[in-house]
Amino acid sequence: MTRPRDLLCVPHDKWWLAWEVEFLRLYYADYLTEAIAAVLGRTQRRVLAKANQLGLRKSPELVSAIARERSSAPGHGSQAYRWQKGHVPVNKGVRRPGWHAGRMREGQFKPGNKPQTTRPIGSLRVVEGQLQRKVNDLPGRSDVRWKPVTQIVWAEAGRELPAGSVVVFKPGRATTDPALITVDALEVVDRAELLRRNSIRNYPPELADVIRLRAQLRRAINKQAKEEADREQDAG
Repeated sequence: MTRPRDLLCVPHDKWWLAWEVEFLRLYYADYLTEAIAAVLGRTQRRVLAKANQLGLRKSPELVSAIARERSSAPGHGSQAYRWQKGHVPVNKGVRRPGWHAGRMREGQFKPGNKPQTTRPIGSLRVVEGQLQRKVNDLPGRSDVRWKPVTQIVWAEAGRELPAGSVVVFKPGRATTDPALITVDALEVVDRAELLRRNSIRNYPPELADVIRLRAQLRRAINKQAKEEADREQDAG
């Protein structure tokens, strides 16, 4: 029988468990990537790639805190180039409408420009075993443009989706084939039921032990990070 200690050594960069994805959604915005990577037992590169795939971003507060800490460190390169009090910009009072240096204008993006990787509305993709369809070209996070086909099919059928509920496949009907994603294959459950379906109790005992060990490690890291932040705030 495989022991939990043995499972911790199993490389799993290629797949993500449901609880790991949920953990990433909950904590990615407000915690350092290296701390999250340590809890999940993954490289920072894998965590960053997964966060980007899910459309996750660091919170403005965390980004600002990291930037302040780095820029205030002694010897930071930016300090030598900062404007001092009373500095007068060289172009003060100069107006140059339409001015472009050299061939700068030729390389500038034109209004309405789209990257070569942009996919047309109606395109399909599979993310975490879930089929998604592109529904618009709005800017912002990817989940603004891409929606689960299950939700689209449910809405197009005129079915209601109560607040706090999600559309899921009925047991044994999960698929990524758009032709098989029909209303009769779907059902609505509340988030409590969804949590029960993804519960740790549904995993083999050995894997459940590993998940619990990682949860303990996660709590310890979060506690230490909070204590360090409190000490820095008191010192400031």
